Amino acid sequence: MQPDLKEVRDVIRSQLPDAVEKIAWGMPTWWDQHNLIHMACAKHHIGIYPGGDGVEYFTAELKRRNLRFSKGAIQIPYGDSLPLDLIKEIAVWCGEHHKEK
Repeated sequence: MQPDLKEVRDVIRSQLPDAVEKIAWGMPTWWDQHNLIHMACAKHHIGIYPGGDGVEYFTAELKRRNLRFSKGAIQIPYGDSLPLDLIKEIAVWCGEHHKEK
């Protein structure tokens, strides 16, 4: 579990190098004038929180990869292969779109 969380964190950090990493809503958060993206661990999955607009933008890809998601959250079950390429894309998208708010 912890190595997977570190990998997800490293990927997000690499794509948002100018963002401040802080704790918001009890989760690691990347912030640059606004919250850009959050991540957290849950009992059975890693949660990625790109916001409702982020999930909506990536819905087709999330469905294609059979990942569970809700209005503002994406669930990556422990034991599954980490979709690091997708997490990278989501982080970049959040960095570009959430700064504009």
